[in-house]
Amino acid sequence: MEQVIKQQLKDAANAKTRLAVLETKDKNLALKKIQDTLLAHIDQIVEENNKDIDNARITGLSEAMIDRLLLDESRIKAMVQDIQKVIELEDPIGQKVREIHKDNGLEIQQVRVPIGVIGVIYESRPNVTIDIASLCIKSGNVCVLKGGKEAFYSNMVLTKLMVEATLDILGKDAIIYIETSSRQDVDILLQAKEYLDLLIPRGSATLIQHVTKNSLVPVIETGAGVCHLFVDKDADLEKAKAIALNGKVQRPSVCNALETIIVHQAIAKEFLELLYDAFIKEEVKMYGCSKTKSFIQCFLINEDSYSTEYGSKACNIKVVDHFEEAIAHIQQFSTKHSEAIVSENMERCELFLNQVDSACVYANASTRFSDGGEFGFGVEVGISTQKLHARGPMGLQEITTTKYKIYGRGQIR
Repeated sequence: MEQVIKQQLKDAANAKTRLAVLETKDKNLALKKIQDTLLAHIDQIVEENNKDIDNARITGLSEAMIDRLLLDESRIKAMVQDIQKVIELEDPIGQKVREIHKDNGLEIQQVRVPIGVIGVIYESRPNVTIDIASLCIKSGNVCVLKGGKEAFYSNMVLTKLMVEATLDILGKDAIIYIETSSRQDVDILLQAKEYLDLLIPRGSATLIQHVTKNSLVPVIETGAGVCHLFVDKDADLEKAKAIALNGKVQRPSVCNALETIIVHQAIAKEFLELLYDAFIKEEVKMYGCSKTKSFIQCFLINEDSYSTEYGSKACNIKVVDHFEEAIAHIQQFSTKHSEAIVSENMERCELFLNQVDSACVYANASTRFSDGGEFGFGVEVGISTQKLHARGPMGLQEITTTKYKIYGRGQIR
């Protein structure tokens, strides 16, 4: 199997020169063909996805994870709509970042170019297969996809359909899927620096840590989502309740869902009683500090739980005496993904936005907006929680790099 994977990677590396020079109209035509193919094969995609759903139930996968795995007609049509958003985006390749005109006559242009071959290792969500391929095609990158075993049949049929649809434009090696699911085969990708230009892991903290610790290929780390909401003493409590509910229960399995709600002591009693009733209706399991327990019924939290990404209807609640304590708690337990404050005091909101060191920080809005589609990127490759080379939701520009083109007339130094 190692030789098979290495040959796939070699083929991908050979394909990147062709993709780098494709015109925008050809890339958009390839994306349009993928749209048409997905719509024409909805029944086939659903049939293959059902195999993954059946296996997930047999193996005891949680309902939240099964929801991430599911592809039905409406979700497939939503994927097609997302591809349309990518088609409508401006092509970043060839854009001039800056121009420098030297006194000696040299003309220097910094221009945007593809990264090359991007490997993405991900889990559960088969729509990621389409999202990544779409962004890679539009940005002129070859993509090497390594999905999780739980979405094997779904990912295989989606890749097959995309390759067949775009064969005459992109060739057979622009979209490559690594079929095997063993950890040893993942490690082959981590060592393949002669073929891969970038690796992006998406999934559990265990997967991300393994990739970042062992990869010889440059990695963009997409972190786990231990996201926080701070309800300030000057918060509009109804607004805070709505943001808390949206952040926790609208889709609890995703990385931008809330895991911890921090509440200022001054409004704790009134707000927690309000939140408690709403959370009980939504069947949210609440874990609270001793101060929280003095206001509402909940389980006493273990300190380690503040680092837990539940991915379910479970939530930590902590009461703090002042703003600085809330900031300190977030800095200690945050995975630097998304954090929010609810407050009518805009000076304090601005202080929160400036002091909290996360990729996305919100004032009076839900963390659920941390998403490439919501940011206007069409779709996303992932959400980077590091600072180099991309941060936050990654769209087209984040999977490009730059080069310098220098035009001379015989100048020497």
